[in-house]
Amino acid sequence: MTEIKRILVTGSSRGIGKAIALQLAQDGYAVVVNGFSYSLRLEKTVEEIMASGGRASGLLVDVRDRGAVRSAINGDIETSGAYYGVVCNAGLHRDAAFPAMTDAQWDEVIDVNLGGFYNVVQPCVMPMVRMKKGGRIVVISSISGIMGNRGQVNYSAAKAGLIGAAKALAIELAKRRITVNCVAPGIIESGMSEEVSEDIVRQMVPMRRRGKGSEVAGLVGYLMSDPAEYITRQVISVNGGMA
Repeated sequence: MTEIKRILVTGSSRGIGKAIALQLAQDGYAVVVNGFSYSLRLEKTVEEIMASGGRASGLLVDVRDRGAVRSAINGDIETSGAYYGVVCNAGLHRDAAFPAMTDAQWDEVIDVNLGGFYNVVQPCVMPMVRMKKGGRIVVISSISGIMGNRGQVNYSAAKAGLIGAAKALAIELAKRRITVNCVAPGIIESGMSEEVSEDIVRQMVPMRRRGKGSEVAGLVGYLMSDPAEYITRQVISVNGGMA
């Protein structure tokens, strides 16, 4: 009997994260769906996966709360086994011109996007190593972390920091057959891009449309697969030709 690999996807109760969770479930993985502020949405995502014949469970925890995250992950691993893969997708933006940016806007974006990476991935790594079966870590960065974006100094800093962290971790884990890669979406159909007008999309994106969550999820699914075993320390954009 083939062992079912488990993958934790943070921020996966809606948007791009939900698309990723659905894709991975369709690919045959047991998905651990994470969220914290919308427990009903998390439950519905789990139910949707299971209704379509997939395997899923929920992990309700705020990625900013280091102690709670560590406790939740350690408990889940002790009960059901280590994760083969982790997708760090939880994130938010609090846009403002830098001179007018508040301490809270800076801290919240850094804490969720960058601090969440450490809080989630750090307790997952050694159980993954001890399995001795390789593994996959995919970090969702952003075009803003590559190009920078007006009004997003905080968000661009956090997403660029994720790229540096992923590249460094990829070196540390390569000999363990654990790959670490970044996916950098552009303007994707989701709540985070609602404020971007269609005129701006047509001006900025050579393909003249927003991307779909499923298009990001398809890449994540590939990076989790066996054929992607030799791909690590890379930043791959899904942005319709923006850069």
